[in-house]
Amino acid sequence: MSREEPREARESLEERSEEEIVKPDKPRMPISKLIESIVPPASQLREGGRRLSEKRIRLKYDPSLKPEEAKVHPDLAKELGIEDKLEIVVAGRHRFIFKAIVDEEAEYNRVYVNPDLMEEHGVADNSIATVRSYRGEERMGVRLPV
Repeated sequence: MSREEPREARESLEERSEEEIVKPDKPRMPISKLIESIVPPASQLREGGRRLSEKRIRLKYDPSLKPEEAKVHPDLAKELGIEDKLEIVVAGRHRFIFKAIVDEEAEYNRVYVNPDLMEEHGVADNSIATVRSYRGEERMGVRLPV
């Protein structure tokens, strides 16, 4: 028992020429484009989304800075939302608040601080620290409780 198309249906298909087959006026849109027009891709959703709140960086000594100042790169400051003050936490033990000095000459992944203040609290040059924008009211350039 084989299933075969009726003879008349096969003959009618064979009789049709390519010219007789009806084609749409406009080419069909690919399904992927149609879906993108309705549901945006994940990368596009993320663009206006979450902003980075903190970043791990290296601390670098700069003797030209005052104890209450820290120098950051403008792109890093913009990325973290740093406007006037920043907070630095070293090893989860030392917390400092500084006046942010935005400087184009500073390296992107480094924050420059006064060496005297850091040595006083036992923080070495090139230490890894977490930097974020500061939102509190404490005095600058002093170690704060963690």
